[in-house]
Formats: sequence, structure tokens, C-alpha cells
Amino acid sequence: MSEDRRLDVLRAIVEDYVATKEPVGSRALVERHSLGVSPATIRNDMAALEEGGYIAQPHTSAGRVPTDKGYRLFVDQLSTVKPLSSPERRAIGTFLETAQDLDDVVDRAVRLIAQLTQQVAVVQYPSLRRSALRHVELVPVGLRHLLVVLITDTGRVEQRTLELGTDLDESVVARLRTRLNVSAAGRRLSELPVALGELTDGFAPADQVLVNAVVAVVEETLAQESEERVVLAGTANLARVGSTDVRSIGPVLEALEEQVVLLRLFSEMAEDHAAVAVRIGRETQHDGLVETSFVTTGYGDEGGGSVARIGSIGPLRMDYPGTMSAVRAVARYLTRILAQ
Repeated sequence: MSEDRRLDVLRAIVEDYVATKEPVGSRALVERHSLGVSPATIRNDMAALEEGGYIAQPHTSAGRVPTDKGYRLFVDQLSTVKPLSSPERRAIGTFLETAQDLDDVVDRAVRLIAQLTQQVAVVQYPSLRRSALRHVELVPVGLRHLLVVLITDTGRVEQRTLELGTDLDESVVARLRTRLNVSAAGRRLSELPVALGELTDGFAPADQVLVNAVVAVVEETLAQESEERVVLAGTANLARVGSTDVRSIGPVLEALEEQVVLLRLFSEMAEDHAAVAVRIGRETQHDGLVETSFVTTGYGDEGGGSVARIGSIGPLRMDYPGTMSAVRAVARYLTRILAQ
């Protein structure tokens, strides 16, 4: 049979199954799609697809449903990710651009993905391991307390208060602030030890106590806050009628609670060459997620890389083009906002 026609038949089966939640028969394909061939030819094509493992018959006298292999071929044949409509893009931009800080941005993004896809949304916090320092602020608070504020290029803000044994000299604080930002701003976490180690040069011995104390609190803060974490929203969508096999909800929820599972998937999928990566069923390599698919993309670096990932987890029978489009669109807005 024609390879192109086989793909057309598979595409029609996937689209109908996603839309109707019912196994698809040859008669339905003839009625709903202009495939340009006879019902007998379509039945032959379906038989060949079934033999190849791309579709399966759930029970006798039923139509056919896509298998993991069939979904994979369908996704791989998507030449482009369909764009969102102009109203949808405007709504995303307005919703995210009014966020107050990084926590608010992440919270809004994960809720937005869940709403757009009606599935489980997952957003990875920008990691300090992949972020760079944008600015360090030193604010005297009283005579012997110094507020150290770290701001990363992804919008994370970390604060620590330093208690000193002697009164602060504001001129020394101002010089240290300048030196810190010249030496450390724009550097990744892995590059900071060398830059911070050279800060004491040029300061009087009496002032080096302050310098060392500030360097220590900066290093400790970055080390403590470098732990990877993810935020979820939309887990209730799993319970919607027809969204997922009821028997699979428990294992899926257990898998979602294990952040290490999600972080592993994010890490592995970051290595995919596709702009939007998709893992289907057993490709997730986790027993609890065999009835789901995971769609992700990176965000946070306008240069083409990423500092974290965003994604959506839903049933195998998901709207792949729509989910991929929503995830990519929100990721692009996140990247733009974090770069401001």
C-alpha cells in the first residue's frame, strides 16, 4: 500500500480517537475523511497498520485505537506545531506579563498550561546551576546588620541578613557592592568561586572581615537554593471522565509526587533535538506513567538554550498538536518575561 496513504489513515484514526474517545472503524473514516479510496482499501490499510503494531483492536467487533508506536509515528510526522490563535496569544501575554515576581510568574505559567491543555502542567523552577547572577545588592540595616540581596538573570531573588561584630562603614559597603557586581554579575554558579575569591584584593585587612563574610553568605545562599524543584497544577484533570483510564490515576499521581521522576524526565528530554520533546507511554521508563504522554520544551534563554523546562502530562489519547502548541507558546512568553 502507499506509505503516504497509510500515514493519512493513521492520522485520521488518531484524530478521531482523540475527538470521540471511541475506537475508530473503517466506515467512520470513509464518512469523516476524504481519503480518496474505497472502504475496502481503507480496511486493507488498517489491517497493515495493525500488523505493523501502529493500531490495535481493543476487543472483537470493535474499531481500532492507536498504540504507543502509532502515536509516536503520528507525532514524528507533525511537520510544524500549529500556532495558537491571536486571541489566545494575547490572553497568554496579558496573564503572564502582569505577574509581580518569579514565584508569581511560575505559578501563573503552570496554571495557564493546565487550563489550556486540560491536563497536568509541570513547570521546573529556573535552576541556579544554570542561571547567572544579574545583580548583588548590599543594604545596611542598622549599625551591624547587612542585607544581602541576590538577583539572577531568571528573576530569582534571594535575601540573607548578615550580622557583623563591628559597625558598618558605608563607604566600604559601597565599594564592595561595586566590586561584587563587576566581578560576579553575569557569571554562572560554577564560575563564581574564582571571581569571589579575588574580592579581598584591594581592601584593607580590617575591611576583609566584612568582604569574607559577604562572600561566604553569597556562596552559602547559592548552594542552598540550587536544589532543583518543580511546580504542578491541574492534577484534578486526571479525574475528568474519559481523560485517563481510571485504573491508571493512582500510579500516575504517585509518580507525579516523586519530583525526582519528573526532574529525570526533564533532564533526559532536554537532550532531544526537537524544539518540543514528546515521550509516549513506556518511553517515559516509569511504570506509573505508561498510560500517559509527556510534552515539554525549554524556556528562559533567548539565545536558544534554556535554564529550565515546562511541560504537560496527559493521557495517551491527548491532542498532541494542541498540547505542543500551548506548551511552546507559554515557554516563549516565559523566556521573554524573564529576559526583561
